[in-house]
Amino acid sequence: MRKNIYNFAFFLWMVLLCIRLTGCADGLMNEIPRDLTAVWGETGETEEERVSPTPSPEPVPAVNFLMEEAFPYAYDSLNETEQIWYRDMEQILGSFGTERKLDQSGLAGGLSDADIDKIFQCVLSDHPEFFYVEGYSYIKYARGEKINAIEFSGTYNVELDTALRRREEIEAAAEGLLAGITADAPDYDKVKYVYETLIRNTDYDLAAPDNQNIYSVFVKHFSVCQGYAKATQYLLNRLGVECTLVLGTVETGEGHAWNLVKVDGEYYYLDTTWGDVSYRTEDSWPEAATEEGQKISMPEINYDYLNVTTEELLRTHSIGGEVPMPLCTATAANYYVREGALFTAYDRTQMETLFQKAAESGQRDITIKCADAACYEEVLTELIEEQEIFDYLSDEESSIAYAQNEKQRSLTFWVTNE
Repeated sequence: MRKNIYNFAFFLWMVLLCIRLTGCADGLMNEIPRDLTAVWGETGETEEERVSPTPSPEPVPAVNFLMEEAFPYAYDSLNETEQIWYRDMEQILGSFGTERKLDQSGLAGGLSDADIDKIFQCVLSDHPEFFYVEGYSYIKYARGEKINAIEFSGTYNVELDTALRRREEIEAAAEGLLAGITADAPDYDKVKYVYETLIRNTDYDLAAPDNQNIYSVFVKHFSVCQGYAKATQYLLNRLGVECTLVLGTVETGEGHAWNLVKVDGEYYYLDTTWGDVSYRTEDSWPEAATEEGQKISMPEINYDYLNVTTEELLRTHSIGGEVPMPLCTATAANYYVREGALFTAYDRTQMETLFQKAAESGQRDITIKCADAACYEEVLTELIEEQEIFDYLSDEESSIAYAQNEKQRSLTFWVTNE
């Protein structure tokens, strides 16, 4: 890091901090300080002659990466003074900027360098299009305990020309994916479409390059949870659906990222990563079984985390991060409710309707969910132990496999004929 030494009677602190990465692995939620340098000096000048240095900022690049459709959920969680610096950082990061002064009114309103990280995290939460942002640095100019100015810089994982080229690749890929859904489709259809489309086009891979941003998903098609979540946010925002990033941990203690989404005026949680069976099978879930116990292929998509309540989410997830989240209680847009696949008891008519609908559409897998433990045990008994599952299959469908998730009380059945 370049050190600047000024001969003035104040302290100059340079602090470089990085974004707290969440990559579905231990330790990635921790803050990663890279460098800390403090330098100072004195001159023989009188107090009146001493002034704070004003470094000349770099020319502002004539670029703008900001996505107009980005939904400012994290911004709205800040107070008015914090929002001043949010807008500053948003403009700096969105223009690939460095060495820009944060608004003095923020300091006058009581903000300090201690507030920078929180506000920075909020900016990134709202802007999945900032795929090139790696972290930030700032310089604090102070006389004694009083901060006179703060100069903020983004730190970036690629050069500007590479970022511009990657943006074109991302936008082209996103346009292709969004071609399958119309702008006037219902919110639920948009969310389900994005969920399924991203899962079908992405594989979970901890070793994937750029896996903390959307480039890994849209161009490379390999990513981890934060890549999935930001890509979900990006596409849904483009479709006019309010969606933001959620950070936290899961039952194993690993850092994780997912989404908060608004459907028909109500908030739900959405976890595209956990909907991808290529990820879930690495955790030995769901357990696939057949009569003979042979190893078999599985459906690509699991729907247990498509528009769920806070109560359902907290069975396996813990919410963290800088942005407060609402209590989600609505169920109308939950996948199982909307698709008629939520059972309160073992209903043969309802089950037959689901299988018939799947057969008519050419779908080879069916997922159901039970409202409580008693229903779950009843369905398992009748369908598996009593083998009534075969009553719902055609004569050509002689072999079927199933997977179960006890925590979410769901069952997935699919025809294998293997």
